[in-house]
Amino acid sequence: RRSPQHPVEVARGPLKNSEQVGGQQQTHKMADDEAKKAKQAEIDRKRAEVRKRMEEASKAKKAKKGFMTPDRKKKLRLLLRKKAAEELKKEQERKAAERRRIIEERCGKPKNIDDANEEQLKRILQEYYARICKLEDVKWDFEYAVKKKDFEIADLNSQVNDLRGKFVKPTLKKVSKYENKFAKLQKKAAEFNFRNQLKVVKKKEFTLEEEDKEKKPDWSKKGEDKKVKEEQEVEA
Repeated sequence: RRSPQHPVEVARGPLKNSEQVGGQQQTHKMADDEAKKAKQAEIDRKRAEVRKRMEEASKAKKAKKGFMTPDRKKKLRLLLRKKAAEELKKEQERKAAERRRIIEERCGKPKNIDDANEEQLKRILQEYYARICKLEDVKWDFEYAVKKKDFEIADLNSQVNDLRGKFVKPTLKKVSKYENKFAKLQKKAAEFNFRNQLKVVKKKEFTLEEEDKEKKPDWSKKGEDKKVKEEQEVEA
């Protein structure tokens, strides 16, 4: 006979195997969870890096946009105005110097006549006289050129007036735009009018008035015959 403990020992064998399988499954599950956690952590880390880069880029962009602050704009305007004022002052000084140079060149510098003797005064007067004659010649040339230009301008104006007289632009009358529209509509209506497109037929065959005038009733004819007979008897 078998001992009574043998079935219990036989039953414990499968229990141990199931526990081992369960432990292995739990181990695999934990490993999967750890792998998922590691993967999620890697994804979070990458997202954080991307977010950080985007924030840095936006900050750099904002800093670049905000380069021209109101104070800097004000300072820049002041510098531009100062530079423009300096350039204007330089231009005025240059024009004044050019004007002085031209005046000195045309008029000459004043000469000292207080300590000059008679010969020196004669020479100075002769120089002034020659200069005046030269300036008068130049003046006459300029006046002649101006008169010539004026004559040419007057001639051109007369030619323009002659051309304008040939091609006179007629004065336009004020016409209401609504009248033009109504006239166009009436013209179109006349084109589509059926009565205007019919031909007039002048034949006696189709007239009724003439036939009515020619035909007279019988009683009127008898009266006329009696009247004729009475007139004949009176004459006899």
